[in-house]
Amino acid sequence: MAVLEDIMKAINKYNRIIIHRHQRPDPDAIGSQVGLAEILRASFPYKEIFVVGKDIADFDWIGEMDEIDSGLYENALVIVTDTANSPRIDDRRFNQGEMLVKIDHHPNDDPFGDVVWVDDQAASCSEMIYAFYQHFAGQLKLPKTAADALYAGIVGDTGRFLYPATTPKTMLVAGALMAAGADASAISRREDVITMPLAKLSAFVYQNLKLTSHQAAYVVLSADVLKKFGLTEAGTSAVVPLPGKIDVVSAWVIFVQQDDGHYRVRLRSKGPAINGLAKNHRGGGHPMASGAKAADEAEMKQIIQELDQLCQQWQEKE
Repeated sequence: MAVLEDIMKAINKYNRIIIHRHQRPDPDAIGSQVGLAEILRASFPYKEIFVVGKDIADFDWIGEMDEIDSGLYENALVIVTDTANSPRIDDRRFNQGEMLVKIDHHPNDDPFGDVVWVDDQAASCSEMIYAFYQHFAGQLKLPKTAADALYAGIVGDTGRFLYPATTPKTMLVAGALMAAGADASAISRREDVITMPLAKLSAFVYQNLKLTSHQAAYVVLSADVLKKFGLTEAGTSAVVPLPGKIDVVSAWVIFVQQDDGHYRVRLRSKGPAINGLAKNHRGGGHPMASGAKAADEAEMKQIIQELDQLCQQWQEKE
């Protein structure tokens, strides 16, 4: 692929490389960012490689961020992983480098950057980073630290290989990362562990989940609910998959209230494509996993109604 050659030319050209990812990161955001950094550090020990963004304590086992001075962006290559839209990039200095590369697996609605590599058929961005390594295996090294980070990203974005985006290629990559030293069982256990407050929030989700007439499920996590369980909005990602475990649920949405009163909308599906709905509400993402925003209860009701209609249309086609 020509775009891979372009990315490698940029990596070879620059002696300072700064890697970003999206805000409110998940394991794939951190895993692809850190995995790429560890590959480059092992392969080019004379280069300066940094990972930046907000440190997330829950994911520090995958990798910790670097604090760097803004002056380091001068004459630097910046790579952004796992981020569809430029407003979501964590650390707004991403555009201060000399060259910008985008590597992502979401639909390319915002093709920012000088070089853009997007594969929306990949199950995760971490899978793409491994493909990049594999393409240049004669020049690049894959240390255990990179294998662990990339495996964590794949496990996170595939829901431990349960989501429809998982492909035979995904499983081959996972196996290759295990062969490179990734501790698959330890990583899966780590991503499966929840705290006692999250366990109680999980019970709340199941107890308060509502179902529409066409099998669309929804629940609202207000600021008061999060405060009751001693959690912040950032700590709610573990409950997002829970409604999908219920046999009668076709698609679901979890509304999480933000500090300013509006709601973060987390959409998931077992069949109906939901990314169009997300785009209608200032969001986007994959057909089976998307995010959006709701200004108030009226917009939440509208989203629930639209999700119910999508489920109805999908059921009529089945």
